[in-house]
Amino acid sequence: MYALGGNGDLVCADAESGKKEWSISLIKDLGGVLQNWGYTESPLVDGDLVIVTPGGSKGAIAGIDAKTGKVKWQTSDVTENAQYSSIIPIDHGGQRQYVQLLMKSIVSVSKEGKVLWKTDFPGAVAVIPTPIFKDGQVYVTAGYKVGSKSVKIDGNSVTEVYSNPDMQNHHGGVILIDGKLYGHSDKGGWTCQDFKTGEIVWQDKGIGKGAVASADGMLYCQAENDGTIALVKVSDKGWDMVSSFKLEAQTSQRAKDGRIWTHPVISNGKLYLRDQELISCYDVKN
Repeated sequence: MYALGGNGDLVCADAESGKKEWSISLIKDLGGVLQNWGYTESPLVDGDLVIVTPGGSKGAIAGIDAKTGKVKWQTSDVTENAQYSSIIPIDHGGQRQYVQLLMKSIVSVSKEGKVLWKTDFPGAVAVIPTPIFKDGQVYVTAGYKVGSKSVKIDGNSVTEVYSNPDMQNHHGGVILIDGKLYGHSDKGGWTCQDFKTGEIVWQDKGIGKGAVASADGMLYCQAENDGTIALVKVSDKGWDMVSSFKLEAQTSQRAKDGRIWTHPVISNGKLYLRDQELISCYDVKN
C-alpha cells in the first residue's frame, strides 16, 4: 500500500504486516513546495509506477518506481507548484496518459514522463477537485468563482469545448453519471450539469454545501456544516431526496468555524463517514 502525508512524505508499506518498504519526501527529494493546506492528493499506482505531484522547480509531476522508491522521471518542463487535485489515468488514442489539474493549467503526461499536452486554466486560491475523463473529453472544475472547463483531446493537443462559471465546485467533488455531472456549486447549490455541453440542467440548495459519492443510482450527499447525509435519486429532472439523517459521531477537536470535509465512501453495502478522528460505518445495503 502507498500513502502520502500532508507534509509530503510518500510511504510504501507491506499491506499485510505494515512494514515500511521505502519512503521518499516530495519536498526534500523531489524539490516540491508545501502549499497552505499541505499535500492532499491520492497517489496514483499504475503498474510499476507511483505517480505524484510534488510541484516545484524540478518538475510538477513525478513517476516513482513502485518497488524501489527510485525516481524514474519528473516533468522539468512543467514546474507549477502542486495544488490539491489527484492525477487520473486515461487511455486515449492508444496511449496511456496521466492528467492533472494545477493552479494555472491542465496537463497530460505519458507513462515515460513526456508532457503530451497542456492547456491554460484560471485557478484561484486553491484548485482541488479531481479531473473527469470520458470519450476523449476532459473536465475540470474549481471554486473561488473560477467555474468549469472542458477540452477535447486531439492527438497531442486539445481544443476547448466550453468554459463557464456555473459549476464552482470547491472541494466536495463532482461525479459523472450517464452524461450528467452532479456536485455542489458555490454558485447555485447542488447542480446537475451536462458533461458534453457544460449547460446547467438544474440547481437546488438542497442540504447546503458539501461532498458527494454515488452507488446504485443514488447520490450520497454530505452537508459540511452539520453533517446531514442525504440520499438523493440520480436524476436530470431535479433534486429528489429520498431520506436523510445526521452523522452522530462528530469530533470535538474541530475548530468552531470548521467543517466536515471528508468525502463519503460506499463499499460492499456499507457507508463510511469520517469526521476528524472518528469513523462511522452504516449499513445501507437494504
